[in-house]
Amino acid sequence: MIRIFPLIFVLLWSSAFITTKPLIDNSDPFSALAFRFSIVTLGFLIFSLYSNQRILIDKKKFIESFFSGVLFHGIYLGGVFYSISIGMPTGIAALIVTLQPILTNALSGPILKEKVTYKQWIGVLLGFSGAALVLGFDIGSKIPLLGLVATIIALIAITSSTIWQKKLSNNLPLSVSNMYQALGGVTFHIIIIIFFAKPYINFSQSFIIAMSHQIFLVSFGAFTILMYLIKNNSASKTVSIFFLIPTTSALMAWLFLNENLTTLDIFGFLITTLGVYIATRD
Repeated sequence: MIRIFPLIFVLLWSSAFITTKPLIDNSDPFSALAFRFSIVTLGFLIFSLYSNQRILIDKKKFIESFFSGVLFHGIYLGGVFYSISIGMPTGIAALIVTLQPILTNALSGPILKEKVTYKQWIGVLLGFSGAALVLGFDIGSKIPLLGLVATIIALIAITSSTIWQKKLSNNLPLSVSNMYQALGGVTFHIIIIIFFAKPYINFSQSFIIAMSHQIFLVSFGAFTILMYLIKNNSASKTVSIFFLIPTTSALMAWLFLNENLTTLDIFGFLITTLGVYIATRD
C-alpha cells in the first residue's frame, strides 16, 4: 500500500461533505448526483479506451460492478445528499456514515471470515455510544428525523458496498470497474428523479466549482484510491482510515460553512472517534 494514499483519501473524502452544501443549494440532490455520475461514467470510459482496457465484460462481472455502484454512488450518496438537503448538519451526517468501520468490522467476521477481536467489539460499543450521545439530544430540533433515517440508510449502503466489493474477485481494471459502478449510480438517481423527485439544476458559479471538485477530486481521485485500498487490503484495515473523517469533516464544516459544534457534540465526536480507532487498529 502506498503510504500517502490513506492521508490523501481522508482529506479528499472529508472535503466532499463540504462541497455537498453548494450543490444542494443550487439543485435537488438527485439531479446533482445524476449529473455528476454521468460525467464520471464518461470520464472512466474515455480513460479505459485511452489505456486500451477491455470494456466489454461478461454479464456476471457487469452485474457485480453495477450493483456495487447502486449501493455506493446511488443509495449511500443519495442518502447523504438528501439528508443534508433537508437540514441535517454536515458534521453530524459525516459522523453517522463514518460509523462504517465498526459495522464493517462487526460483519467482516461472519461474511468475509476475517478475525474480529474483543477490542473491536469494545470499539463498537464506544462508537455507538458517542453517536447516541450526539443524536439523543438533537433529534427533532437540530437533526430532522427523516434526515437521520436517510443517513442511517446511507451508512448501511456504504458498509454493504465495502463488504460486497471485497468479496468480488472479477479482477477488472479499476477504470473499467469504476465506470460500471458510476453507471449504476447514475441509473439509480435517474430512476429516483423519474418517480419521486422534481429535477432542477442552477448552473451557478458555486455549483460548477463544487461539482468540479466532487467529480475530479472525489469521484476520480478519492474513490479510485478507496477501490485500490479495498482490493489490496482486508476490509477491516481499509476502513480503519475512516475514523479520521468525522473530525476532519467537522473541522472543515466549522471553517468553511460556519457550522457550530456544542460541547456535547464535540464530546460525542471524541468518543466515537476513539471507539472507531479501537475497533479498527491492529
